[in-house]
Amino acid sequence: MKKNVIIALIALLPLGAWAQNNTWEKANVVKTYSKKDPRYLKGAVPEVNGKVIFSKTIKAPGKSAADIFAIVQQYMGDMISEENQIDSHILGQDNNKHQIAGNYQEWLVFKSTKLELDRTRFLYDMQATCENGQVKVSITHIHYIYDEFRKPIHYQAEKWITDNEALNKKGTRLLPVSAKFRRKTIDRVDYLFNKIESLLK
Repeated sequence: MKKNVIIALIALLPLGAWAQNNTWEKANVVKTYSKKDPRYLKGAVPEVNGKVIFSKTIKAPGKSAADIFAIVQQYMGDMISEENQIDSHILGQDNNKHQIAGNYQEWLVFKSTKLELDRTRFLYDMQATCENGQVKVSITHIHYIYDEFRKPIHYQAEKWITDNEALNKKGTRLLPVSAKFRRKTIDRVDYLFNKIESLLK
């Protein structure tokens, strides 16, 4: 009996640790979603030549390309050591052209309780090109590894979260299963763009 209790406690320990590893999501822990929320419906996941590419040009009036690059470079470097990161690194940078790219692997948590953890490994590249007064940020090569500790399933964004794959034929609601991936991806991308924008104010 005592042995069974100890085993049960050990099994629960990782859940407590994992539940705390997504600092950016803490405000969204109790967030509920509607299948018809327009923020996640038609056009919310942009495609360019068949590839999922999120991009945004963020304005920073009065700042030089070098100033913007220094801020973005610092943030993209700091991201690597955030609690939700797994195996992330800077791919390269060009100080003269004010460009930087990073590869990120992190957890997206769908549900976290003392007895249940539903999450996916989220992988993507982020590139930033800085100019006087603005920076263009792009997030590409998105894919996921789900349920990797039991039976890993690999999903590519193009075959999982696009309008064709994640919405009903009318484009009026999200489909089951892929819906949580689409919503969390959009939430994370919005957070990153908004964070960079706030740093440049």
